[in-house]
Amino acid sequence: MEHRIIVNPTLKIKEKLKTHSVQGDKIFHFSGLGSPAGVILLFMENGNEKPGYLPLAIGPLRIWPPVVLSPMAGVTNAAFRSLCAEFGAGLFVGEMVHARLLVEGDPYTVSLARFAPDEAVRSIQLYGTDPGEVAAAVRLLVAEHRVDHVDLNFGCPVRKVLKKGGGAALLLNLPLFARIVRAAVRAAGAVPVTVKFRMGVDAQRLTYLEAGQIAVAEGVAAITLHARTAEQLYSGNARWEAIARLKERVRDVPIIGNGDVRTADDALLLMRKTGCDGVGIGRGVLGRPWLFQQLSEAFNGLPVSSDPEMTGVVAVIKRHLRVECQYRPQAQVLRNFRKHLKWYLDNFAIPTAWWQRLFQADTLAELIATLNHLANTFGSHPNLHSRPFSIAGNESVEE
Repeated sequence: MEHRIIVNPTLKIKEKLKTHSVQGDKIFHFSGLGSPAGVILLFMENGNEKPGYLPLAIGPLRIWPPVVLSPMAGVTNAAFRSLCAEFGAGLFVGEMVHARLLVEGDPYTVSLARFAPDEAVRSIQLYGTDPGEVAAAVRLLVAEHRVDHVDLNFGCPVRKVLKKGGGAALLLNLPLFARIVRAAVRAAGAVPVTVKFRMGVDAQRLTYLEAGQIAVAEGVAAITLHARTAEQLYSGNARWEAIARLKERVRDVPIIGNGDVRTADDALLLMRKTGCDGVGIGRGVLGRPWLFQQLSEAFNGLPVSSDPEMTGVVAVIKRHLRVECQYRPQAQVLRNFRKHLKWYLDNFAIPTAWWQRLFQADTLAELIATLNHLANTFGSHPNLHSRPFSIAGNESVEE
């Protein structure tokens, strides 16, 4: 039976009908692939078919476009999430917080659970190895921090985490994995809980299919798979075929694919190739928060804008700095922002002397003045236009 979805010009679903036609509205046709939460659509415009997609359904949440900012340690704080949201919509997940330290009231850990006043969906990732501690942390997040979504981290490949039996190492202890997920889901009540994991610890111990089935049985609202093993860290190519296999095996909840998504075209290709319901984006957005604008354009069937050149990038950097200073002291912002400068500007052939000036700025005013001088001096220079984007050097960021 054919179904159609009538969509308004902003591509938000209005109603679902068997057959209908409204002049001026755009009509999507179900192609019958995938689950109801992530069916691939065919978009008819002027008689031509284009691929279309449904919002990502996580419990009561409806995420459009179906993209998720993956939590990254030291990156996806309230300031960065707000900046990304200025460019486009999606689900923006906060940094991973340690369950036990949060419950104990550790000041730094509590600061990681801070949200911007305008965040419509309060989303955070939690890490822990003890079901009781995870449950207590979830109750705290729901009651005091008023979160709308909790993601559980079972994918961190960092050695210090693995040595403690956490992160991706929990995929070697599936009974404990099940108890942690069960405890979190029960503690969360009506707040949706999701999980993120890798394919396994290494190529010889791939447990993602079994972990996915366990997670569904324990009541998760969605699953994110980073299509690499923990042993790989971020090397090699993500194995998107694993996302497709998980989608085939687990049909009761949405599957979010993660790994090697650097452009809007990558996101669309991942969904077409795997049938997944949403796309998780981590290192691909470092120094490129405008990627969320490009993703919104692509999923809405609009022409995708190009990456900004030097002057545009500098404008984004200055905006990012000002937002960061709303949450932390200026001196701390300057120390922590050097990595962002590298990510923003590394694809421009900037002379070494300019890097030294940027990194040695002692005040926000000095840094902004240097950035303005950089843009005025080299912004239109033909040799300093953006080179092809690369995520090389971003391997240290924990997703």
